[in-house]
Amino acid sequence: MELAHSLLLNEEACNQLGEVQKAEFIFDWLRYLEKLLLATSRSDVREKQKTLVEQLLSLLNSSPGPPTRKLLAKNLAILYSIGDTFSVYETIDKCNDLIRSKDDSPSYLPTKLAAVVCLGSLYKKLGRILGNTFTDTVGNILKAMKSAESQGRYEIMLSLQSILSGLGAAAVPCHRDIYKAARSCLTDRSMAVRCAAAKCLLELQNEAIFMWSTDLDSVATLCFKSFEGSNYDVRISVSRLLGTVLAKAIISKYPGTAASRQSIRRVSLEEVLDLLGTGFLRGSSGFLRASGDMLKGTSSVSRDVRVGITQAYVVFVSTLGGAWLEKNFAAFLSHILSLVSQSHPKATQTQIDAVCSRRCVSFILRATVGGLLGEKAQIAAAKDICQAIWKLKKVVDAVMSDSNLETRLGSTDIAASQHMLVCALQELGNLIYSLGTTAAPLLQDSSADNYDISRGFAVFCCSEQSPFSSAHTSWMVVDCCTDDVRLSSILKTYGSSLKTPSVVYRQRLYELLILLPPETYEGDLCAILKELAADLTAPDIQVAASTFLLPPLCHQDDLLILSPLLQETDHRFIEEQLLLGNGIACGSLEYDPYSIYEKDVEGDSVPKPLPPTLSVISSAVKLFGVVCAHVGETQRLLILEQLLDSIKHTKGARQQVVQLHVVSSVSSFLKDVAISKGHLGPEEMRRPVLALLMGALESPNPLLRCAAAAAWARLAQVVNDGVFTAALAQVSFDKLKSARDAVTRTGHSLALGSLHRYLGGISSSQHLNSCVGILYTLSQDSTSPDVQTWALHSLSLIIDSAGPLFYTHVEPTLSLIIMLLLNVPTTHAEVHQSLGRCLNALITTLGPELQGNSTYISALRTSCLLGCAVMQDNPDCLVQAQAISCLQQLHMFAPRHVNLSSLVSCLCEILLDNSVLVNLCSPYLLLRRAVLACLRQLVQREAAEVSEHAVMLAKDSRKVLTLDANIREVGLEGALLTLLDRETDQKLCCDIKETLNHMLTSMAVDKLSFWLKLCKDVLAASADFTAVTCVDTMQEEEGDKGDDASVLTTRNDGRPHPFTNPRWATRVFAAECVCRIIYQCENAHSAHFDIALAQEMKKRDSRNDFLVLHLADLIRMAFMAATDHSDQLRLSGLETLLVVIRQFATIPEPEFPGHVILEQYQANVGAALRPAFTSETPPDVTAKACQVCSAWIASGVVSDLNDLRRVHQLLVSSLTKIQVGKEALSHLYNESTSTMEILAVLKAWAEVYIIAVERCKNHKQPSKTTASSEECVRNGSISSDGLLDLVHTDLGTLSRLWLAALQDFALLTLPSEFASQLPVEGGAFYTAETSENAKLHYYHSWALILHATALWLTSTGFVVADPDEGAPNLSRPVTPTSMCQGSSSEATVKSPEDVYTERFHLILGISVEFLCSLRSDATMESITACLHALQALLDVPWPRSKIGSDQELGIELLNVLHRVILTRESPSIQLASLEVVRQIICAAQEHVKEKRRSAEVDDGAAEKETLPEFGEGKDTGGLVPGKSLVFATLELCVCILVRQLPELNPKLTGSPGVKGAKPQMLSEDGSRLVSAALVILSELPAVCSPEGSISVLPTILYLTIGVLRETAVKLPGGQLSSTVAASLQALKGILSSPMARAEKSRAAWTDLLRSALTTVLDCWDPDGTHQELDEVSLLTAVTVFILSTCPEVTTISCLQKRCIEKFKATLGINDPMVQIKTYQLLLSIFQYPNPMVSYPYIYSLVSPILEKLQEIDKRKPEDTTELQIFQEGIKVLEALVAIAEEQHRSQLVACLLPILISFLLDENALGSATSIMRNLHDFALQKLMQIGPQYSSVFKSVMASSPPLKARLEAAIKGNQESVKVKIPTSKHTKNSGKNLSIQLKTNFL
Repeated sequence: MELAHSLLLNEEACNQLGEVQKAEFIFDWLRYLEKLLLATSRSDVREKQKTLVEQLLSLLNSSPGPPTRKLLAKNLAILYSIGDTFSVYETIDKCNDLIRSKDDSPSYLPTKLAAVVCLGSLYKKLGRILGNTFTDTVGNILKAMKSAESQGRYEIMLSLQSILSGLGAAAVPCHRDIYKAARSCLTDRSMAVRCAAAKCLLELQNEAIFMWSTDLDSVATLCFKSFEGSNYDVRISVSRLLGTVLAKAIISKYPGTAASRQSIRRVSLEEVLDLLGTGFLRGSSGFLRASGDMLKGTSSVSRDVRVGITQAYVVFVSTLGGAWLEKNFAAFLSHILSLVSQSHPKATQTQIDAVCSRRCVSFILRATVGGLLGEKAQIAAAKDICQAIWKLKKVVDAVMSDSNLETRLGSTDIAASQHMLVCALQELGNLIYSLGTTAAPLLQDSSADNYDISRGFAVFCCSEQSPFSSAHTSWMVVDCCTDDVRLSSILKTYGSSLKTPSVVYRQRLYELLILLPPETYEGDLCAILKELAADLTAPDIQVAASTFLLPPLCHQDDLLILSPLLQETDHRFIEEQLLLGNGIACGSLEYDPYSIYEKDVEGDSVPKPLPPTLSVISSAVKLFGVVCAHVGETQRLLILEQLLDSIKHTKGARQQVVQLHVVSSVSSFLKDVAISKGHLGPEEMRRPVLALLMGALESPNPLLRCAAAAAWARLAQVVNDGVFTAALAQVSFDKLKSARDAVTRTGHSLALGSLHRYLGGISSSQHLNSCVGILYTLSQDSTSPDVQTWALHSLSLIIDSAGPLFYTHVEPTLSLIIMLLLNVPTTHAEVHQSLGRCLNALITTLGPELQGNSTYISALRTSCLLGCAVMQDNPDCLVQAQAISCLQQLHMFAPRHVNLSSLVSCLCEILLDNSVLVNLCSPYLLLRRAVLACLRQLVQREAAEVSEHAVMLAKDSRKVLTLDANIREVGLEGALLTLLDRETDQKLCCDIKETLNHMLTSMAVDKLSFWLKLCKDVLAASADFTAVTCVDTMQEEEGDKGDDASVLTTRNDGRPHPFTNPRWATRVFAAECVCRIIYQCENAHSAHFDIALAQEMKKRDSRNDFLVLHLADLIRMAFMAATDHSDQLRLSGLETLLVVIRQFATIPEPEFPGHVILEQYQANVGAALRPAFTSETPPDVTAKACQVCSAWIASGVVSDLNDLRRVHQLLVSSLTKIQVGKEALSHLYNESTSTMEILAVLKAWAEVYIIAVERCKNHKQPSKTTASSEECVRNGSISSDGLLDLVHTDLGTLSRLWLAALQDFALLTLPSEFASQLPVEGGAFYTAETSENAKLHYYHSWALILHATALWLTSTGFVVADPDEGAPNLSRPVTPTSMCQGSSSEATVKSPEDVYTERFHLILGISVEFLCSLRSDATMESITACLHALQALLDVPWPRSKIGSDQELGIELLNVLHRVILTRESPSIQLASLEVVRQIICAAQEHVKEKRRSAEVDDGAAEKETLPEFGEGKDTGGLVPGKSLVFATLELCVCILVRQLPELNPKLTGSPGVKGAKPQMLSEDGSRLVSAALVILSELPAVCSPEGSISVLPTILYLTIGVLRETAVKLPGGQLSSTVAASLQALKGILSSPMARAEKSRAAWTDLLRSALTTVLDCWDPDGTHQELDEVSLLTAVTVFILSTCPEVTTISCLQKRCIEKFKATLGINDPMVQIKTYQLLLSIFQYPNPMVSYPYIYSLVSPILEKLQEIDKRKPEDTTELQIFQEGIKVLEALVAIAEEQHRSQLVACLLPILISFLLDENALGSATSIMRNLHDFALQKLMQIGPQYSSVFKSVMASSPPLKARLEAAIKGNQESVKVKIPTSKHTKNSGKNLSIQLKTNFL
């Protein structure tokens, strides 16, 4: 195909190809040429123009196919528009000659058609340049049309449209001739010609004034005639023409238009409406004929005319626009309702006419009022409708007051007005439903008060009509039958008047039996079958309504090849009236009023309810399938044969009806058997089924053939026998080979496809080859488009089901598809649709292989793309939809090879087509769906590119379209938002939202300002500024509000607003988008939530954009939404406000330190919240507002107590509101909504109280002295207790309400088996009837209420017995607990202890129940709140004593917490759980201590020996799993530790791979968890008896030392990691335990502790395994052992020796920090009071220390660390001097003094010394000054014995006397700081 990509056609390459490839090659060249011509310079084009024209004209003569001729004509026109136009007249003459040619052979026809198309294209492109040639051309074309067949007429009409488009006003001379020709084509027998004529006339009316003035009546009559016998496409096209012309007639009366400049007929609105009304009522017949028919009583307007005119009404109003409709709505409504009024009885003369007319009127109202008007205008329209209903009600009232029943029922007034009432009420209902809560003003308006009365009255009026009565009577009949009264006897008695009720009764009975399991009526199956057979073959049924019976039995995909009416369209509401034929009307409530309760079933082809006679057949068919599948085989065979006979014994139309019913029933039976995987039965069963289906496959009814094909395949599926399946296929093969009629060929070709579909592809390749071969042949049968359509559809099914087996057929099939696409006339759209399905199936079969680069794959891919291009140019919308679907598949499998730019352009042009139709886009729903589905897929991968291409398309567009201008401003995203606002189809709206969400996710952060402006424009577009009060961001609430509107609106800038009156649903979506944008920014750059950084980065690069810079806009949008009329929007606005508060609350304001940026918006937040607390606000809005209030107060944004009070006051008002009791609650809402509101208020208060308590606690922790709250209030800031004081006022009330809510929740969460224990009336805040709904509200609220209640109980210390205490000034007497439980007052008075216990168990019970079975949807907030509640509970002694004394309860709680830790990975939850564990252990410790103390007091000190052992383990030391608190705690701690440090698992440690693992640094969260677990472990021995402690000690020591070993990482500066610090602290706690010294456990503890010390010492093992370990950590651990255990543990010589060796070795390490820490540790050991412990270390380590110090003396320190080493060493020697015995002290001083004096500097040296040496000098001098007086005798003797030392000392003192005075305080400070370091270390671990 690359050879085709040149300016001139490569004729040599082209001629070498076969016929199909040649056509493909030429088409590809023409596609390429179109793009190339536009991109080539004018001079280059002119150079090759002559040759190019010759080549194109040569192709014109070679019988090109429809797509090729269209493209050829386009290229010729482009060529002349760019190059020279000299030869264009010659080309036009050649085309005219071709058209004049007398050759009428079929082979010459494509050339003639190509010439026609070329002329149209040339005139469209070149227009007036072509001068006066057009008159001849038009004359020639019109002359040719007289003898042209339908395809010629079609192309001529389109060509004339193009000529008119190009010439504009210059074509006036030919207008009449074209009009005359188009008139005849508008009623052509070919539907395609009618559509083309409508398009031509639509173009003509732009300039032909006579069409919408003098000839207006005849144009209208002509359109009415065109609607007769029309299809959907014709109705779309002609209604567009008629509506546009009529609208033009109205618009033309305004001055300044062409109309006003000429003397033409003026047309009024009344005339236009009368014209349409006449057509609607009388149809297309003339007045005389209509009058004659009326006299005979035979006249009835055909439905397709009425439906067409209905669509024309909609186009007419849509063209005039929403503003026009708003202005003229009263007149329009009056006219529309009059169509079904008593003044026009023709429209309602029969029930069928009435139903159809009512649906038409309803459609007009819905499409115009619902589609064109904004919400305010809709409310005004609703008031007009109410007025109309009120007038109708008065008429009916007058009649109903007549007491004579006979005259009342026969009254024509009621009969006539009922239809108007039905239509008016239906539209009013639709309006209120779509407006939602925005309709509130309508309901509150006194003028509309009576609409609901009139509504009820209208229903009553309708019910007076007989169908309603029949439905009611049928239920009475059901009742009678239950009393064993036989139906037959009733019928005999009352005759035919009960006929309809009996039919409805049977239908009800059948529906009931379908729902029941067949086993329940097993004994009556045969009787039921007989009844069903009688119904299905009843002689009185004359209507063959296949459209409601068969579609559910066909495969949905097969319905595509049938009537387009079966497909979904925007006009389905009226179009479906045409499905059942003129004899039946459906979809009217009067047939069955109970259907109002039924849900629509997806796949229903016609609207329910059906007339009873049809409903009973529908139910009988479904029931037959069920019953026949369960009946015995003999009866099954009998009934099937009986049904087959009944078809044979009838004739004519009656036979068709019976056949339809029987085939439907058997299909239903086969479907049921196939679904249940059952069996048909013996072989003889197959014969009647086969005979039946064979007949149906050759039925003239296409729907019956379709259902029979599906049943044919299901039969094979049920029999499940390969031979039988092959035989079925053979039958179809034989039929297809022999039959010549289209009916047989279509039926059997689909049967082959169905066999493949239902059997998943028949595995035999020979069978596949045969199928494909036959279908290839049939699909090329150009004499019958139907055969082609069905054969190609069947081929697509085979491609789909054959999968990889089809690979061998891919190339020939693709060639066939391309050949047909290039040759089948576009008028046969159904063939093209089937070709599209085949191409789609082929692309799916090839799948990802399409990405390949081989020649074969490239050729296939090019063919696929070419096929898509052909279909994209097809005028049929459904073919275009197929093209888009194929391109979507190609983009999925081979994205690189699909031109995204042209695809996006194509999609946008379809979607945003500026047509006059409602929805401003393609009138075809399926095409719009295909476009959106494709767009949704594209933006998932390439959102930015798609958006850019759309904007480029808008900028490059040569047409000046309003929507294009709009897309330039608001981008594709804005255009989609506009579309979302207009669109009514739910699936499409869902796709639009998903597309926008994908675009937002991909691009919102990068295009922040654009997206926020988009959302703001939507939210501001319909904000009601008169009703909304806003507070300017920089003003106080009480200040001037004059500037408010200007803050919010951007309307007054003179530019048109991009969004006009968006609906509330669109605005809700915009508000949701704002929240999504905030969440997207959360995961992006940190500057989005840091104003200082954002401003700095914005200065650096102005293109930078951050969310925090748009905070004012976010607040503004939230405010606009939160104060709207629509409750849904208010909820979205409050949610947005909540998100803004949560995300921005902590961001500081750089200009005002100590303040946050949200502070300036306090007034706005208050103003947004206040309307939500008014009395008329719905509960869900108030509930949401409470959540925002509590978040605002809790956020800490407000620093002024007075400001805080404003929001706090809103919560107070809500608290007052919810205390009125159930009986006073509003009856507007379901009872569960009041539950929701009450709980939301209580939850909000709970959150505020929790925050207040936390703040108070945090404030008190750092310093004990705080300013009094009064002082803080005076200063205007919130003190730590300020918020708590605010809450405290209502705490008495709140606590009572909280407890009541928790009690309710506890009851509602009881398992179902305890349902009998629930209060009959309900709980405090819910009623028994709404308990299920209420549960959800309790689930959302209970956790915070629980936490708050626990905190309140903690604050009282469980000592307030009556919650009414502390709340003396309550405003109401009603308490929630008394609301439903009147008997509670008579109950016995409980003791305080009972009250405490109940509350304790309530909180504990709720917590345990929740935590022990955490649901997957349990929120983090709930779990955390629950754990915090437990923590608060255990902060108080009384609950701790309850837990401590009840070991089983403690163990259960521990097990629950263990489960939480296992199932929730969140570190915060695990930490909170560990804190509760620690508290439980503390409670147990307290309990054990108390028992020991009591025992000692009771038994006296003398009998101590005989005291029983308290604590776990008792006398034996045994800990029983499941019954031991300590064991449960150990399990939990091991779980935490092993999760963080798997190496602690003994199983792992034993394996050789882990032994040499390096120590690891845990994450911050991991470290905190491990530290918390170690704290708990260290507490455990205190819970045990001495024997028990011996049992647990090895485990505790193993884990503690294990953590030390695994996390002893070397850190800079000799620091210890937090886990090491925690393990040392825990170790100290364990070693200091009283159990280590207790008599019964001392010996065992000593042995175990020695082992533990050995383990620590082994960490320095000689094989170097743990060489990465931090020596300081290990040495500190050794020191902890030495200092914290009994002396006998560490003084054993072998251990002592090893410890001393470690110290020696560490002293030898060169790392200065290690040396410093070693000296510090040694200092603490040397100072240990017990000489047994300290002396061995002193004796062994003094010499090494002195040596080290002397080394420093020789080396002289060079940096501060060496200085510090020296100082620490001197401190050690100083300490030794202090503790040494007198006889040894002189020796030590004698050693110390020379070292100190050696660092002294004389006067000269001091001046030039480094700062280090100077500091050393100062330190040494200071120490000497201290030692001298302290040990004067030793000092003197040393000085005397060494004159050099004395001289050096004197020189230093003399030279530094002044310095000494200055330096002494510094050195004191140094000394103290050294002490502090030591003390701190001791405090931590030693």
